[in-house]
Amino acid sequence: MVRPKTEEEIALLRENAIIVSKTLAEVGKAVAPGVTTKELNRVAETFIRDNGAIPSFLGFEGFPAAICTSVNDVVVHGFPSDYVLKEGDIVTADIGTLYKGYNGDSAYTFPVGEVSAATRKLMDVTKASLFKGIEAAVAGNRVGDIGYAVQSYVESFGFSIVRELEGHGIGKGMHEAPGVPNFGRQGHGPKLVDGMTICIEPMVNAGGRSVYLDRNGWAVHTSDRSNAAHYELTIVIRRGKAELLSTFDFIEKDPKINF
Repeated sequence: MVRPKTEEEIALLRENAIIVSKTLAEVGKAVAPGVTTKELNRVAETFIRDNGAIPSFLGFEGFPAAICTSVNDVVVHGFPSDYVLKEGDIVTADIGTLYKGYNGDSAYTFPVGEVSAATRKLMDVTKASLFKGIEAAVAGNRVGDIGYAVQSYVESFGFSIVRELEGHGIGKGMHEAPGVPNFGRQGHGPKLVDGMTICIEPMVNAGGRSVYLDRNGWAVHTSDRSNAAHYELTIVIRRGKAELLSTFDFIEKDPKINF
């Protein structure tokens, strides 16, 4: 059963969401050609701990790092490593925190230097589709309305929605009900009610929608090796208009960050 959060719980989730949002901006400042994804992980973990939170991904079901760093054809769950970012790459930082017993979770795809026009289009469409989903995430609608809004927008540009991965509820648990797919039918799925807290996170491929799991058991790749983009925000369902808990403002208002 999906339980709406109290205003006190929402306040704690908001604190987490702001820490995550600021951490994403710190990572964004570090993204550049010549930087390893392991260094991005170090930057994020240091910032999270300096702000009194715990990197919730570290050790989760055996995950070996504080954040996910997914480069180019990796859709999600990439391991930080000695891989050196190069001009034209894209890297998604997916970050989670645990603070005062509640979780935060958001993701952003960063360009490394200058990227191709096709890659920029993928990023722009994916991010815009997230906000299309958020527009549909209001009390009285259903989860399928969110998925339909994301899917119809993405596919109108010829891109593909990954079907095997989805958004989720969030609270004391990192992943709570309901699941929030990025595809669906209007008027179908669990009903959205005031006070529900969810993460919407479109994962979009430039090519076909097929993916495969890396032999490390975590990283998900596009089957055709095309690039993938991924953006995620945490929101509260409200009547009339969803409330954002996490934000991209710390990234997109910072002149030092290439986004």
